[in-house]
Amino acid sequence: MAASILKTNVNTKSPEFEKNTRRMIDLVTQIKNQEEQIATGGGAKAIEAQHKKGRLTARERIAKLIDPGSHFFELGVYAAYEMYEEWGGAPSAGTVTGLARVCGRTFMVIANDATVKAGAFFPMTAKKVIRAQNIAIDNHIPTIYLVDSAGIFLPLQEDVFPDTDDFGRVFRNNAVMSAMGIPQLAAIMGMCVAGGAYLPVMCDHILMTEGSGLFLAGPALVQAAIGQKTSAEDLGGAKMHAQISGTVDFREPDDDACIARIRALADKMGAANPAPFSHVASRQPLYSAQEIYGIFSDDPAKQYDMREIIARIVDASEFEEYRAEHGETVLCGYARIGGWAVGIVANQKKHVQTMARGSDQKRMEFGGVIYTESAEKAARFILDCNQNRVPLIFLHDVNGFMVGKDAEWSGIIRAGAKMVNAVANSVVPKIAVICGGSFGAGHYAMCGKAYDPRFIFAWPTARYAVMSGDAAAGTLVEIKLKQLEREGKKVDEKAKKELYESVRATYEHQTDPRYAAARLWVDAIVDPAHTRDALIQALEAAALNPEIREFKTGVLQT
Repeated sequence: MAASILKTNVNTKSPEFEKNTRRMIDLVTQIKNQEEQIATGGGAKAIEAQHKKGRLTARERIAKLIDPGSHFFELGVYAAYEMYEEWGGAPSAGTVTGLARVCGRTFMVIANDATVKAGAFFPMTAKKVIRAQNIAIDNHIPTIYLVDSAGIFLPLQEDVFPDTDDFGRVFRNNAVMSAMGIPQLAAIMGMCVAGGAYLPVMCDHILMTEGSGLFLAGPALVQAAIGQKTSAEDLGGAKMHAQISGTVDFREPDDDACIARIRALADKMGAANPAPFSHVASRQPLYSAQEIYGIFSDDPAKQYDMREIIARIVDASEFEEYRAEHGETVLCGYARIGGWAVGIVANQKKHVQTMARGSDQKRMEFGGVIYTESAEKAARFILDCNQNRVPLIFLHDVNGFMVGKDAEWSGIIRAGAKMVNAVANSVVPKIAVICGGSFGAGHYAMCGKAYDPRFIFAWPTARYAVMSGDAAAGTLVEIKLKQLEREGKKVDEKAKKELYESVRATYEHQTDPRYAAARLWVDAIVDPAHTRDALIQALEAAALNPEIREFKTGVLQT
């Protein structure tokens, strides 16, 4: 076993290590501060108003729901970040989602935040709830809904109501999850009106607190529609639904009692089916995760050894590297994380000297670039992992595939297609972590969002787009200048520079991980030192789904 232990050559006293550490700490601190601000939801006044109704906030409810001493792994914190500002914003899209331990069992928790526009559904709110449900569906995670919502945010109804990834999909998913045997518990702890009323009623258990309301149309709308006058309590209060309509299973006096009942129900659920993946006792890495701060560099001109990162994530720093001397710009190998067997596909950021294909000439291969040999190796490794039921972890820091005559002659497109095919058709769980750059087709080959990763995380240093900011700015400015020249306009050097900086700033903003997280392209921005913890939680969730369909790739270009 000694040969598989990754050795470290990191000099923690070097100026480069210290510079990288300071840079990463600044970014992590910035992210944590922003997340704390987002967690205040609609702000102090809105929280006070919620408390005056005798109700807890979404995050207060979750804190009481989860097992004491356990951690709520929040997903989608940055949803709707810097969006809907003309409406006063929608922090975290007005809903809180994430993985939690309840009575020792993993649950997906979806809670409306009534401090944000009374928990109304913005376009991103629907997409965030659907993403959480899709994670639950893919991984067979039992789900708890804490409902406190005024329904659709009407000024934006055209973007919330009609499409396949809009509001109606939430209830479709309720039905699909029920048919799949994924347990769902819903607690109505405030308003639950209009189409939103279907969500709890399509779940296995329905709880409702006193003072809450469940109706297809509220008193004002009922009077306008049919002329009938009624109180909210008589129309759809907890007592009515418990005694007359028989819609709710449990009527509870307040939030605390309701949460206690949820925990009691969760405690008596049947056990999940055993996981189909190899799992043994977890062992800690040999090296400190904090050292990742100093090892990693987000400077495109700098090199680092991705093995040093892997050594601080995997159990006992053991890594069985696959074809270590071939296709070296992509690292592949077997390891364990939290005791779970995994296959790792990672971009290597060190330049490597190798022999040119079909020649005895030496050549330099650039770190972060996928060459023909590395794409073919990765494709073959991914096939092995599927054959042997080994979940896949992808660590991104990729500039894309190699270009140029030599690359084209070597069949780079064919090799890339093979890797993309293997990723697309994988049947084992896939989890992606965007550490640095994730550009162009390299993003796809490394299991980008379009390739159905069970979870996709990003470091604060992540950047992803078609190409890097400098390259994109140069290209876009050239196009703009040619357009101006055709119109007979001359642009001096100062104007060119200003145009370049303007384009670059816009593009860089759009490649920021917060921009991606706002649109749910990533599930969470994680502290690099906590990457192992995030992966363990994701692997534990993925293991709840015991079903692995037959692995088929279709046509592989050879």
